[in-house]
Amino acid sequence: MTTPESKAALDFCYQGDPDLLQVAEAKRRIAAHMPGISDTESIPLIDALGRIVAEDVISPVDVPGHTNSAMDGYAVRGADLPRSGQRRLEVVGAVLAGSPFEGVLGKNTAVRIMTGAALPQGADTVVMLEQADSDGDSVVIGADHRPGQNVRQVGEDLRRGDTAVRTGIRIMPAELGVLASFGQDRVTVFRRPRVACFSTGDELRSPGNPREFGAVFDSNRYTVFGMLTRIGVEVIDMGVVPDNREALHRALEEAAGHADAIITSGGVSSGDADYVREALGKLGRVGFWKIAIRPGRPLAFGLIGSAAFFGLPGNPVAVMVTFYQFVRPALCQMMGERDPRPTPELNATCVSRLRKKKGRVEYYRAVLERGEKGDLVVRSTGKTGSGLLHTMSEANCFIVLDHESESVEPGSEVKVQPFFGLV
Repeated sequence: MTTPESKAALDFCYQGDPDLLQVAEAKRRIAAHMPGISDTESIPLIDALGRIVAEDVISPVDVPGHTNSAMDGYAVRGADLPRSGQRRLEVVGAVLAGSPFEGVLGKNTAVRIMTGAALPQGADTVVMLEQADSDGDSVVIGADHRPGQNVRQVGEDLRRGDTAVRTGIRIMPAELGVLASFGQDRVTVFRRPRVACFSTGDELRSPGNPREFGAVFDSNRYTVFGMLTRIGVEVIDMGVVPDNREALHRALEEAAGHADAIITSGGVSSGDADYVREALGKLGRVGFWKIAIRPGRPLAFGLIGSAAFFGLPGNPVAVMVTFYQFVRPALCQMMGERDPRPTPELNATCVSRLRKKKGRVEYYRAVLERGEKGDLVVRSTGKTGSGLLHTMSEANCFIVLDHESESVEPGSEVKVQPFFGLV
């Protein structure tokens, strides 16, 4: 997470040519000035999926708490394993998980044991059921075994006093299981950020309402709602705000009074009715309002009071590109996530011709798949217009062409961001 020193070292407002602000620098500036959530709450473990841990969780016990069998089979003494040939052992009992064996295992004896059951005293090895030949009263085992096999030792997973889950970790299914494994029924997490979002435009209509000629249905708000919901914030849906200075000012002031972050779509370009950047300048501070990217050049970042502000473009593909590349990591930082799982990046052979000039990062919608030789190949979804939202639905990755790269010919190696792990 960003330190106060690093924030102080970086001026909030970008003073250079806005058309030349590179992606890496924009991300650095957002990270340096993104406010964080410090409020915490204790919640039931069953409700903790996707939340960010606010304090280290220490295991109060050894996990597992007793030496136990990792397989269904026979518990034996390692000293009784044959070095060659076979050996017959007398079966003197059986033990189920949760029901310990009474007594001590003697020489040349075995106990039938189930997975998870405590190892009988005297035993230190388990022979898998499939690798033993039993007639009920005895079992024959061969020489292909080693002492200590198929046994889980006390504390093998966690030792008492170990840090099981660290501060800043997002709780995923594995973390739920780890916490449950030593009886943790509640966990302290950071409060969910409250994120207000609205679309701007006189032409926008919400689905379910009439749409007259010239109007369009507002898809951006639904896309943004879905992306926000996936990362686990509390969404405040403020609907559609018309292209009107007063209405926009009221909406931004209301949002800043209730939310930790504000996301708008539309109204940040250079059109006559694009008032978002103007309003941000009057109500707060503008960090930047353009970046060298395609699609998504008109992206604004700033602060209104203590709330972070992101003004996304109006075109729906540009909304998704800028959200995933800039807003998502910023909100994960705000949530207290120390080391967000990195956006996966792969190299693949591009089979499409892609046009590009130096001076900006470009994100192409694409399909990543296995080629005939088993190698990774990627192809563009075709048309690249930033209003063609269906191409995002058809794609499963972005092809990322860096700032200095030029046009790509078929057969070239390119960098790919799979949607799996990103969206």
